[in-house]
Amino acid sequence: MVATDTHITVFQHLAILTTITAVLSYVNHRFIKMPTAIGLMVLTMAGAVLLIALKAAGIDIESRVHPFVASIDFEAVLMDSMLGFLLFAGALHVNIDSLLDRKYTIGILATVGVVTSTLLIGGLVYGLSRVMDLEMAWIYCLLFGALISPTDPIAVLAILKKANASHGIKTKLAGESLFNDGVAVILFIALLDIVKTSQGGGHAEGHGVGMLLWHFLKDAGGGVLLGLVSGYLVFLLLKSIDNYQVEVLLTVALVAGGYALAQQLHVSGPLAMVVAGLMIGNHGRQLAMSPQVVERLDTFWEMIDELLNALLFVLIGLEVLILTLNGRYILAGVIAIPICLAVRFVCVAVPITLLRQKREFSPNSIKILTWAGLRGGIAVALALAIPADDHTPRELILTMTYVVVAFSIVVQGLTVKYLVK
Repeated sequence: MVATDTHITVFQHLAILTTITAVLSYVNHRFIKMPTAIGLMVLTMAGAVLLIALKAAGIDIESRVHPFVASIDFEAVLMDSMLGFLLFAGALHVNIDSLLDRKYTIGILATVGVVTSTLLIGGLVYGLSRVMDLEMAWIYCLLFGALISPTDPIAVLAILKKANASHGIKTKLAGESLFNDGVAVILFIALLDIVKTSQGGGHAEGHGVGMLLWHFLKDAGGGVLLGLVSGYLVFLLLKSIDNYQVEVLLTVALVAGGYALAQQLHVSGPLAMVVAGLMIGNHGRQLAMSPQVVERLDTFWEMIDELLNALLFVLIGLEVLILTLNGRYILAGVIAIPICLAVRFVCVAVPITLLRQKREFSPNSIKILTWAGLRGGIAVALALAIPADDHTPRELILTMTYVVVAFSIVVQGLTVKYLVK
């Protein structure tokens, strides 16, 4: 899970993070009363900023904390360990009939929307980099566009639980966020492969589009197929018994084993877990489990979801300590906020306006879907996956990503319920 040094073990990392999360959860619930995920992130960021300020004032506690934070491989923790469980838990409670009823809207937003957003954000950020003299190559602007375009299902689903939005809005946001992160990850990895090919002396330009298409077909199609097959096999096992301990264990094995197998097969683990979660949460819930098992299974996965969400948002807050605090980088991130919001508005408004001719949409759907499309931990994890060397603007991309994510979760997350009202 984490890259440990000689002094801190994996268990000690987990123990420290769990303790911080529990204490801050108590403080937030007892005194501040923000939504749990946002409150944890705000408190952690505030603590990190305080440490930086104290260091500037001559009280250097930050240098003792920094090695601990730097030793946590955030990208590996989220993308290789937590993401599968979080996506499965989120998909488990999504009604597949409601999802299919809005399949065109969700499908367009999760595919064409992500690709269009990547291109538009990439183009605008490329122009911004030229104006600010940041020397950011076109391919890295596209990388930023790919990692910042998807709405994060972890952030979105956590906020939707508190916002009193209509059922249609919730279904569209949940469905889009569950699928578009898988599409964005595939697109990001394909673009990163082009970067590595070009740095290794290959001719990335000649086969860039072909590589993107191949990655999408193989990773997305393979992930969906793996989710269907593994979910159906576990469904058959659940149907043959009535023991909640064993059935809960089977779902845990489905996520852990299925996600690990997806990594070995080089297909999309996120899409596999979403499909498997939808199958178990719908067909499994109706045809393979007793009411008692359903109740206990839901309780278990809700607890897993809450715990991992809490840990994730604490980790996002701690990442402040490893950022390069360059004023121009931070300014670029601040300017990227309206860029991302404007592109999100366009990518939502165009398909909904076209689809309005065939079906009804809730009033102000475009505004709500735009503002509630939060960015989260997946964007930060992908930014951290960019190689750290002299040839890549990694620190610039990471700083811009963090600024956009922090604004999205804190400002948009805290105000979306008022927008809905």
